[in-house]
Amino acid sequence: MKIKIAALIAVLTLTTLPHPMQAQKKHFTLEDLNYGGNNYRQLLPQNMWLTWWGEQLMYQDAEEGGTIDARGKRKPLFRLDEVNAMLTNGEPNTKPIHSAMSATYPYADKPLVMLRNADLQLLYNFKTKAIEWTQALKGVTVSKWNKASKALAYKKADQQLYIRDGMEETQLTTDGSREIVYGEAVHRNEFGIEEGLFWSDNGRRLAFYRMDQTMVADYPQVDIFQREANHEPDKYPMAGMTSHQVTVGIYDLLTKKTVYLKTPDNPNNPANPVYFTNIAWSPDGETIYMQELNREQNDCRLVSYDAATGERKRELYRETSDKYVEPQHPILFLPWDETLFVMQSQKDGYNHLYLFNIEGQQVQQLTKGPWVVTSVAGFNRKDKSIIITSNELHPLQDNAYSVAIATGKRTLLDEGIGVAQTCQLSASGEKLYEKFSAPQIPRRIITASTRKHATKTLLDAADPWKDYQQPLFENGSIKAADGQTDLYWRMVKPADFDPQKKYPTVVYVYGGPHAHNVAASWHWASRSWETYMAQKGYIVFILDNRGSERRGLDFEQATWHQLGQIEMQDQMKGVDYLRALPYVDMERLGVHGWSYGGFMTISLMTNYPDVFKVGVAGGPVIDWKWYEVMYGERYMGTPENNPIGYAKTSLLPKAKNLKGRLQIITGYNDATVVPQHCLAFLDACIKAGTQPDFFAYPGEPHNMRGHASVHLHERITRYFEDYLK
Repeated sequence: MKIKIAALIAVLTLTTLPHPMQAQKKHFTLEDLNYGGNNYRQLLPQNMWLTWWGEQLMYQDAEEGGTIDARGKRKPLFRLDEVNAMLTNGEPNTKPIHSAMSATYPYADKPLVMLRNADLQLLYNFKTKAIEWTQALKGVTVSKWNKASKALAYKKADQQLYIRDGMEETQLTTDGSREIVYGEAVHRNEFGIEEGLFWSDNGRRLAFYRMDQTMVADYPQVDIFQREANHEPDKYPMAGMTSHQVTVGIYDLLTKKTVYLKTPDNPNNPANPVYFTNIAWSPDGETIYMQELNREQNDCRLVSYDAATGERKRELYRETSDKYVEPQHPILFLPWDETLFVMQSQKDGYNHLYLFNIEGQQVQQLTKGPWVVTSVAGFNRKDKSIIITSNELHPLQDNAYSVAIATGKRTLLDEGIGVAQTCQLSASGEKLYEKFSAPQIPRRIITASTRKHATKTLLDAADPWKDYQQPLFENGSIKAADGQTDLYWRMVKPADFDPQKKYPTVVYVYGGPHAHNVAASWHWASRSWETYMAQKGYIVFILDNRGSERRGLDFEQATWHQLGQIEMQDQMKGVDYLRALPYVDMERLGVHGWSYGGFMTISLMTNYPDVFKVGVAGGPVIDWKWYEVMYGERYMGTPENNPIGYAKTSLLPKAKNLKGRLQIITGYNDATVVPQHCLAFLDACIKAGTQPDFFAYPGEPHNMRGHASVHLHERITRYFEDYLK
């Protein structure tokens, strides 16, 4: 494939040039840079909220919605004040619709827009100027609507599952509770699970998860904001311990009956569950498909079930591994052929697309190469192609392609630069709009054909930081500790950087699965805190080590059963690179990370105590035996079958090695990395006579919310100011 290689290389080697040190240039505050800050949204790149009505692109402003053409010309079709006037009809207690920014157009052939607030959803006809249909949402906690039947599946505060079909409400369950959970994501949101309600396309049947947590141990979280603190436990299955039991129910609107899939999970053996994920419906709604994964996560099967009876029909595909298989995506049927579907798999070492028939026979591999398919946007029915995004052009990019189902031929659809953040198709799939950014492009929105490479620009956002003194953003690569693999880095330098000076430097690290820090998006995907630190005179260095995402199985699985070890080796190669730079002050080297990055921060501080002088570890994993079953066992096995790995990766024995200044921070009510991690490490430090610092955010979860995030980042900054600078 011929791509604009010269343009690509130019983008990937660009460095933000120094800005003239003009007196009018402002300095950033954390209120400007942090998402919890009062000024944060004012410094985001200009944006547009868009969606499709059939083949017509629509804009979604807060007060109105309408059409927008390829030149950006708008034609309003409705205003919220008109809708609200009809909705309230003089009733003072009726809540108005406050924003059209989440409006949808569910029917490609009808002039209807769906609008919502907390109490109701409605369909408004923007041609006749009439509200055609409403549905109450008051008291609903979790819901899923179907456009074919207009039926709503939902939960209430009583934890029961309901269906509203027309004016009729049907209660599906009676035993819902905090221990018996219906209609929500299960398996702790692993394996691509984001929801728990799944309508068939025709709206006749609803599939839903039922999760029995009665056998799972409670973790004793506490609400301290009461006169007497309340016990508010979380169900938290730790690695090697008993997990929850999941079943899948099917409710039929016509028969008004529920059946449960007759799955292989053994209800009498909850210690050995099967994970059920990636639920998909056949186009006719008669068959349901699901991927079933064993607890060891090395044996995955795609299975079909009869939706009317719950009977198992056949196993269509099986994938095994000596490490792990990680299903993430449901199958997708071809809109023009109900006997064929597309499946995503990493079986050849990279995430690619495969075409199968409903008998379970692989017809062909649709994509192939040392790159990964990052998302599927949908199908172009006329051209019989599938529209994807991938990092084929460069590991740091994400671009849109069409892939011909018959031949596998790929056609680049966008500008071939940067990182696609949104890629949404029209109803036919013949058009798309894409939002992307590149190192020096804050945001660009384009429309494109999915039949050929032809794009038009709707928005080219100006630099929202143009009035500020900006740091320098740089990008490059080094070799991993294996001497062969390329690792990509980002460096952020002060705006007035002088190569003759020496600068205190902070290594920011995450390093774990399902994440990457460096990308060819605006400022090389730099976090705003890095800008704040550069403004205060620091260099910040970020390296994506082996074990992070989007680089293929060998890259990702290099850390299997020994988390933190390969990652540290690669991060120390980054330190070697910094050591070779004359402007990096190696006597003032710090490290900071959150979650997996907190684990990496303490790992580096205690394994290389003479290298890192100051560290700030947020929400750190300390010992993987306290982490949850699904994630923990995928990468580490259990403490029983991998005792050497658990011993090697535990930070408790390393507490005695701490020499530099280390601050540990946690959300007091963290349900992801429970506070037991931090507290156990503090206890180990007390026994070893080492002296970390500790700070907790009462009531906060794994990540600080709202303005607490501003406080958090000021605290992190001050720690480096006090002890590193």
